[in-house]
Amino acid sequence: MAITVAVVGVGLIGGSFALAVRQAGIANRVIGVSSPATISKAQSLGIVDAGLPLEDAIPQADLVFLSATIHAIIDVLPRLHGLVKPGAIVTDAGSTKRAIVRRAQSVEGLTFIGGHPMAGKEQSGVEQAEASLFQGRPWVLTPTSASNDDQVGELRDMLEQIGADTMVMSPEDHDAAVARTSHLPQLLSTALAASLDQHFREETPVIAGPGLLDATRLAQSPFAVWRDILETNQDEVLDAVDALLETLQEQREILGRDVALGDQFDCAGAFARRLRNR
Repeated sequence: MAITVAVVGVGLIGGSFALAVRQAGIANRVIGVSSPATISKAQSLGIVDAGLPLEDAIPQADLVFLSATIHAIIDVLPRLHGLVKPGAIVTDAGSTKRAIVRRAQSVEGLTFIGGHPMAGKEQSGVEQAEASLFQGRPWVLTPTSASNDDQVGELRDMLEQIGADTMVMSPEDHDAAVARTSHLPQLLSTALAASLDQHFREETPVIAGPGLLDATRLAQSPFAVWRDILETNQDEVLDAVDALLETLQEQREILGRDVALGDQFDCAGAFARRLRNR
């Protein structure tokens, strides 16, 4: 039976989720909670059926999807107290999980299943939304002991219907993992592009092939998106950066002696192939 979905934050991820659950036949009605301008655009694109204030949208929803910046999700969670109807599932799309899950656990009577779709684009905004965004992409769920097992199974089933590859982890394990697989690559790409910008000024030709384009792709991401992520996962990100610096220092020391980097290249190549053959 099709359900009513409330999407709080109708941007790229929220809009894509709305399109995906509608296309999969999961939702027969999608309510958006966002700015008037965004709701108007989302309605014109057929992404949401209506836009309502939070207090009016949540009581109607069978599934509440919180898709905004991490601090915005943290701020909205207490406002859900007393609004969510019995049996409704509340989940989110925040890129870090510990801070969000802690806040959700502090809201009396709220059954919450943390989530993180590992999907996106360099461009943001509801006009970038597409129903296929999550197909073949990992979607991590971070339930706690307070989560309802039946609801976790129901949510996993819905996410798999829209093409996501679901997995379950603790909030702590999730944040440790993404610090290394998502946050560190972003910082590395940013550092590389910033370093090259110091050498190649506007008037200096840049000799570059596709490798540099690939390596600096993430550097196009805006800091506004990353501020909350880095702030709420600072300890794990610092550990990841320290580990990378150790490897770079080892590389530098070897380069200063005899350029014998074969072992490091072999190890790196094996990991890169394993990543692509998953």
